[in-house]
Amino acid sequence: MLAGRAVLFLSLTWTTCRGLAMPRVTECGVSCSPGFACRSRVNRNIFNSFCRQAPRSLSPSVLEALTLSTAMKCAPHDDCSLVLHVQASLTLHGERQPRVTVGSPREGPGGSGCFDSTTIRGAGRLRDPHYLPFTERIRGPEGLRGLEACSMNVDTQETRCQSVRVSRASRRLQVGRQLQVHFDCFEVGVAQSLYVTLRTVPHFCGIQLDRQYHVEDCGDQDVGRNLPGCSAKKFSYRVDRDRKVVLVQAPEAPGGSDYYVRLCLKWFTCEDVGAPARVTANRLSRTVSLPYSRELPCLCLEVWSATPDAVRMQACPFEDGKYTEALWDAVHYHPGAQALSWEPACPVSGHVSLCWRPGPGALCHHLEHSGRAAEGRVQYPRVDTQPQLCLKFSTSRGFWVRCPFKGQRFQAWKMTVQPAASQGHLRVTFFSPEAAHFQVYLCQQRKTWPPACRPALWATALPPASGDFMAGPAVTFVDVPRDEACVPNTCIQGRRTDMLFSAPQQLCDLRCPASQGTAD
Repeated sequence: MLAGRAVLFLSLTWTTCRGLAMPRVTECGVSCSPGFACRSRVNRNIFNSFCRQAPRSLSPSVLEALTLSTAMKCAPHDDCSLVLHVQASLTLHGERQPRVTVGSPREGPGGSGCFDSTTIRGAGRLRDPHYLPFTERIRGPEGLRGLEACSMNVDTQETRCQSVRVSRASRRLQVGRQLQVHFDCFEVGVAQSLYVTLRTVPHFCGIQLDRQYHVEDCGDQDVGRNLPGCSAKKFSYRVDRDRKVVLVQAPEAPGGSDYYVRLCLKWFTCEDVGAPARVTANRLSRTVSLPYSRELPCLCLEVWSATPDAVRMQACPFEDGKYTEALWDAVHYHPGAQALSWEPACPVSGHVSLCWRPGPGALCHHLEHSGRAAEGRVQYPRVDTQPQLCLKFSTSRGFWVRCPFKGQRFQAWKMTVQPAASQGHLRVTFFSPEAAHFQVYLCQQRKTWPPACRPALWATALPPASGDFMAGPAVTFVDVPRDEACVPNTCIQGRRTDMLFSAPQQLCDLRCPASQGTAD
């Protein structure tokens, strides 16, 4: 019970410079304004999370102030820790209300002035209907009994609450006075982001104060000097690219603390890449070797003290832009679904699209309807496995092209152009390892891309091939007029039409009439 006066558990040292020192706390506790009898407790009552309808006479401004600051608790011969200091105020707007409402008096037995029981309203059942003393009571503001403060860690969603209740007798005596409460038992960690809520007890809907608060980090002079976890910022490292390892020199902390060291991929949180290594205080060498497989810009190093809620110091050796090249290698083809996918190993802001190259060293031209945001996994269904088909990645740093089907392990369809048996025509022939549909286009080259193309003829559907598809029966052809195909700056372009994404093949500047060529 905190009765009659303010009971202070605090021993504070104040300074006007926040960066040099913060208030010191020897013991944590709760205190109330002088004259209020209060009792505090750690509140685990889930029902105060639900609000009840506030009376009309209760003003939303009954909660007047909520002030937050950080204090440091340092026990003798022990490490220091941080606590959140919460100061809140509430004004008890009391009112005098009669216990009962009475009618006019009448003469009772013996001639004394008494009240007729039939005129009493709201008095309930009375033992003596001929006598009721007129009394009144003092009530607090609509049943307010105290305050509750809650602190939530934004990262972990962990919530801690403390409540202070004022005794009924104290509420009657202190009507109209301001109640100030100091909470000092919220333990916090370095650089934590908090969401602090102040509510009445009981909790009335719409009557609440909220604040966001960020605890000082190791950059604060006082915190960096006195918190054991902040000594982790003194670690050093170097990268051995020949062995593909990061060599970490763990710091030596006062008190001989152990340390954890790990590699992680930095997304919203840092995800483990292998198990953390523990560097014990009595270890002769404080150097740790951490292997890695790829030089990714989000591959980071974390070092932290093996103490509860220790701050984690972080460094990312490959965050320079020149190491983004490895991001674009995670391209996979799924033969069963005929799908091409890419998933970033690190957070990326940019775009992905499919493109095709008419020849070696040529520019990669965009395929329609293939643009995607590079925010997560990107997948293209029903993709034709053409060597000319590529993925293009574009960011603010530049663009990169990957051609996953460039190689011998993927069989692709081919197109050839030869003189036809009939005079005045060229025969466009398609060879495919599987059933397919094709169409021939005649394209007129221009100074700018793309060329002007118009469809010529459809090729008949190919049946499934067996054995060597270049020598097998999976062949179809189209005869096109020679006088149209042999015009200067004209290309014959073949396209597969039964796939959603396919790179065309084309042959240009045919030498007629002895023209004969093959598109690879």
